[in-house]
Amino acid sequence: MVALWLVQFGQKLLLCSALSTGCLAVALLLWSLLVMLVNYARHWWQLRTVPTVAGAYPFVGHGLIAERDSQEFFKQLVRFAEEFQHMPLFKFWVGTVPLVALYRAESVETILCSSKQIDKAYVYTFIKPWLGLGLLTSTGNKWQSRRKMLTPTFHFTILEDFLDVMNEQANILVNKLEEYANKEKFNCTFNITLCTLDIICETAMGKNIGAQVNDDSEYVHAVCRMSDLILQRIKTPWFWVDNLFFMFKQGQEHKRTLKILHDFTNNVITERAIVMQKEEECRMKNNTSKSKRKAFLDLLLKVTDAEGNKLSHEDIREEVDTFMFEGHDTTAAALNWSLYLLGSYPEVQKKVDKELEEVFGKSDRPVTMDDLRRLKYLECVIKETLRLFPSVPLFGRKLNEDCEIAGYKFLKDSEAFIAPYILHRDPRYFPDPEEFKPERFFLENSHGRHPYAYVPFSAGPRNCIGQKFAMMEEKTVLSCILRKFWIESTQKREELGLVADLIIRPANGIWIKLKRKNK
Repeated sequence: MVALWLVQFGQKLLLCSALSTGCLAVALLLWSLLVMLVNYARHWWQLRTVPTVAGAYPFVGHGLIAERDSQEFFKQLVRFAEEFQHMPLFKFWVGTVPLVALYRAESVETILCSSKQIDKAYVYTFIKPWLGLGLLTSTGNKWQSRRKMLTPTFHFTILEDFLDVMNEQANILVNKLEEYANKEKFNCTFNITLCTLDIICETAMGKNIGAQVNDDSEYVHAVCRMSDLILQRIKTPWFWVDNLFFMFKQGQEHKRTLKILHDFTNNVITERAIVMQKEEECRMKNNTSKSKRKAFLDLLLKVTDAEGNKLSHEDIREEVDTFMFEGHDTTAAALNWSLYLLGSYPEVQKKVDKELEEVFGKSDRPVTMDDLRRLKYLECVIKETLRLFPSVPLFGRKLNEDCEIAGYKFLKDSEAFIAPYILHRDPRYFPDPEEFKPERFFLENSHGRHPYAYVPFSAGPRNCIGQKFAMMEEKTVLSCILRKFWIESTQKREELGLVADLIIRPANGIWIKLKRKNK
């Protein structure tokens, strides 16, 4: 009744104020505030039975108790989950918006398995200036059509064309790591990140940017800087308003950086289209089927939908930029965490060594697709790494219809986020959850485990389309490094200082020692 009265009052106020042009702006502002208040009251009443973190106040929610520092906020989130460990979910308020935290397999399944609850959370809005409405950010019919169109481009037989690039760049990385062998500890995160950036650029665009050998690449700096700017904006509520954001230096830098990124991608697409046309003309003239190694961009230039329509230039740029954004930092994080854990658990590293010797002998030859299939224990190492340190620690959905989760009713437009870092530590499915045990992922040990207890690449209709690519890359790079060096970690788990930004990373990097192996 109160909500209805507020709406009626607002309508009357808007009508009266509209009689005076000078009051129209004030009336619109009051109307917006009333609508926000009505939605707030509606959500509060509907979700009143959902377990709630203590310390919320009207309108500001948990803003007064939420930690501003990323490292401290992540610790706080984990504490909240521990507080509600016997509950299937909990909620906290960001201003007037309720966020529901899901960290039990049964609760997560309700959202991820749904073909309807596929809309991304509000914070993904801040990625759209860079990625547009690509596969990560689009929804509805556009997402479904695009996903169907792009899925064949990630078929394993097509991914085989990318293996040469992975081998080449992994060898450049190994040669760079030689300077650290048999010396003091060093931070390996930057070297690994540049390697993954080189791999993603060449496989996505067919463009060798030489990030590992050229520290002055404007594009490389722009990719890294844009990720930081997006994160700053997400963490600063007054930056959420476009007009306000672009008044600050961060907003102006965002514009400049975005131009660098889009100009680079646009130029590559144009150049690649011209080259492909000339190659096609040459093949037809010479009646030959021989072609050069394809990049993801080449496939996008040829792909068509069910009606035979090709992607536009802008559509292609959206997907290439999405592949760049999703494919380098996440993989770099997984590789860095794998090295850290292998260096911390020498008995596991010895098992990896044994498998590598069985597959490669003493050779440092390039990795083949057959080798990747045989590296089963290394794959378990990567999976267990992603259990303990999922590259994306949180991902969110906006409910596009009313639904029930774990017996609680949620309204349309509620925001839910899934926390793999917490989900993956459920002792019902992973006994001794803090221990690094790759054997958990042996077929006989994972049989019967809840399919949504482990979701490092999400799951269901919106699972990560590039997860096979990521696993290929991680196995290739790790096998090249581990055939050459023995890894020793120099940090204890409690010294890492986890920061949950766009990806999960240690506050001060991954510090390791390398010992050169005798052939």
